[in-house]
Amino acid sequence: MVGFETLDDAAVYRLTEEVAVINTVDFITPPVDDPYWFGQIAAANSISDIYAMGGRPLTALNLVMFPSKHLDMGMLREILRGGYDKVVEAGACLGGGHTVDDEEPKYGLCVNGVVHPKRIVTNAGSQPGDALILTKPIGTGVLFNAVRSEKMDYKEIEKDILPSVAALNGPAINAALEFGLHACTDVSGFGIAGHLFEVADGSKAAVRLKYSNLPIYPGALEMYRKGETTGSNPANRRMVQGNIEIKASLSRGEEELLFDPQTSGGLLLSVPDFQAEALLSALAKAGVNSATRVGEVVEGAPAIAVV
Repeated sequence: MVGFETLDDAAVYRLTEEVAVINTVDFITPPVDDPYWFGQIAAANSISDIYAMGGRPLTALNLVMFPSKHLDMGMLREILRGGYDKVVEAGACLGGGHTVDDEEPKYGLCVNGVVHPKRIVTNAGSQPGDALILTKPIGTGVLFNAVRSEKMDYKEIEKDILPSVAALNGPAINAALEFGLHACTDVSGFGIAGHLFEVADGSKAAVRLKYSNLPIYPGALEMYRKGETTGSNPANRRMVQGNIEIKASLSRGEEELLFDPQTSGGLLLSVPDFQAEALLSALAKAGVNSATRVGEVVEGAPAIAVV
């Protein structure tokens, strides 16, 4: 029912009139050195694709690449413990997996979920008049790089930022499914601009992003101002080149945040405008406290206007 045509977050295959299965896979390199946080973040990142399709995760398999000759196996146990804890938190079952030796640690999950065939949510259903709501702040890409390059102390992100990054998107999608959810995607490696354009292109409509409304993790803009960046920013900028118009008066650092690659980012929800405030209230009640209305869908050719 859903393949790769619209660059959606997962594949969906109908089994019966009542059940469709969602298949997805994702793995990442360590965003931080702490193995338990790495496992949690990687697992939440993988499971998020099930939520982005409107589904419920059922089973997961570990994908592990680990340099066993160079790193202590206790680190691997902590990575797997972090992943297991997130799978259990999501209400799913972990059924094993596959491990290979590699030069750099990598970890993620192959996740299967279910959704009713008539309740599948894709990134291609937005309609003019929809409001766009983002459920997590942006800025993880530059923050993780800043910690690696020692421009920022790890303790600055451990207490207030990592719990948000590792948080499951389940409460957000459960709240959103009670409304007229037209489209959804999770914001990940392409940055907010790239994923906005996927929604615009798939929906054959234009989007307006109100930059001042964007939730941004503390310290992210400061790091761009200090010259920190990521290897993905240039490619993410090229991805939308010719399809983005920045009307707002932005500094170079503010502009770079549009292309900052996210790890375990939030959901970008598209709902009718008249439901936006009620959805924001429902998200807050569900504990999704960073959810913010960031834009709208309008008539026009697929493009992004940053205002």
